Amino acid sequence: MAKKLNLSSLKPAQSQKARKRVGRGLGSGKGRYSGRGIKGQKSRSGSHKMRAGFEGGQMPIYMRVGKQRGATSKDAMPIGPFRTSTAPVNVGSLDLFDDGAEVTPEALVEKGLVKDTKTDVKLLGNGELKKKLTIRVHAISATAREKVEQAGGTISLLKEPKPKKQKQKRPKPAASEPEAPEVPEAEAAPDAEPEQVEEPAPEER
Repeated sequence: MAKKLNLSSLKPAQSQKARKRVGRGLGSGKGRYSGRGIKGQKSRSGSHKMRAGFEGGQMPIYMRVGKQRGATSKDAMPIGPFRTSTAPVNVGSLDLFDDGAEVTPEALVEKGLVKDTKTDVKLLGNGELKKKLTIRVHAISATAREKVEQAGGTISLLKEPKPKKQKQKRPKPAASEPEAPEVPEAEAAPDAEPEQVEEPAPEER
């Protein structure tokens, strides 16, 4: 038989644990140091919220190891601000198009060959192409261009490639002719008469 509900038999639905109250005097059991021990890093506020890679003040590992050289900004793709990434598409994948169709980045997205049009499309030469297509992409390899032209298709680039700058070769210094060795005057004119030296006049007595 269930007991009658009254004020003396009221109990919570589940047992409740009392909150730890620290710093409320020595008699509370958690006074003085409040369970943090004596001094040190772990007794300070925020000591358990250290950032990733923090090694207690010593030189962290990401500063001790070598770094990759060159421009490596976060927004550079795939690495370096002057490099770009392209979405590769092989000529063998163009069999999904009908003969005489126009291949554009938007058409490649519809066929599922490219994820979106944000990235430049480059046509590569892996596979065989037997359809005459009009291709408009950002870049194309030499092998892919050859296969498209053999099939009777045409190619137009949406982004003209920048011409590569050729390094200017410095001209080599011309070899100078060896100078003739200097010949002393005595050897140069052996027949020349020696210079006469005037003798001082005798002193008068």
